[in-house]
Amino acid sequence: MTHPLEQLRDDALREIDCASDEQTLETARIKFLGKSGSISRWGEEMRTLGKDQKPIVGKLLNEVRNAVTAALESRAASFRSRMESEALGKIDISLPGTTHEIGALHPLTQMWQRSIEIFRRMGFALADGPDIEDEWHCFDALNTPPEHPARNEQDTFYLPDGRLLRTHTSTVQIRTMQAAPPPIRVIAPGAAYRRDELDATHSPQFHQIEGLYVDDNVSVADLKGALEFFMRELFGAETEVQFRPHYFPFTEPSLEIYVKSKALKGGEQWVEVAGSGIVHPGVFEAVNKTRGDNAYDPEKWTGYAFGLGMDRLAMILFDIPDIRLFAQNDLRFLRQFA
Repeated sequence: MTHPLEQLRDDALREIDCASDEQTLETARIKFLGKSGSISRWGEEMRTLGKDQKPIVGKLLNEVRNAVTAALESRAASFRSRMESEALGKIDISLPGTTHEIGALHPLTQMWQRSIEIFRRMGFALADGPDIEDEWHCFDALNTPPEHPARNEQDTFYLPDGRLLRTHTSTVQIRTMQAAPPPIRVIAPGAAYRRDELDATHSPQFHQIEGLYVDDNVSVADLKGALEFFMRELFGAETEVQFRPHYFPFTEPSLEIYVKSKALKGGEQWVEVAGSGIVHPGVFEAVNKTRGDNAYDPEKWTGYAFGLGMDRLAMILFDIPDIRLFAQNDLRFLRQFA
């Protein structure tokens, strides 16, 4: 005699096989395997069966449930296969394919990578810090007096809470010295912000790599050797490098760096590319005060620092006449560097 579960299985398989689409198939699934479905109700009725019937009916119930589930999955797979075949049948394989352009690095990114790679070969580690800073890290720790023009609201972006957008990545040098004792050798790549009018050579946001090296007996000779090596690696082995006296509050002596190279498309002429100098003892003393020790004793340690403008270096090396081109996303411009 056929058990009701076997009859239920045959009815379910027949209905599944006759399902004409996914919606009809889902209706069948709910009818038999849903929470209130015919097969699911048998699971609740198991509690009313005797001990001798439970193993037999339980085994049969599992077999029926598995058979119905397998049939549902098989039918659903056939519907998916049919839909995919219909979709593919609408594709005209005789049409030409879609051309995808291969992207390339932005010229500023290329300049970042070239510069960082050169400094890494010289033993510099990468350091990072926040773009939103406080006056102490941006000015006070760098020996910049309160009356200095850079601290004026006409030159610096101040926030309502008194913080500001960093005007240089020298702030990362201070944070590095606060976090670790000497010797240190780091570069700090990143964005900086100043209230400059946007024109061909100025932008309120620009990009820098600043470097700091602190160790025993660091001198101008070490600074000169490191930056001459960098400039010749960047602009070519025949590049001439010149150091001219200047003034920066955080270095003493301070030097501006000029280069002359055949690689420059503007011709062989002296071009200013960076600022540098020996770290001012006042910077070490400010760091010691916040550290609460004398780790950067200016009588024991010396160091040099420098700052390179990535936008300016890219404009010089690639002969780009307008800094605004870096941010306009004009493909006619960017494709030149692909």
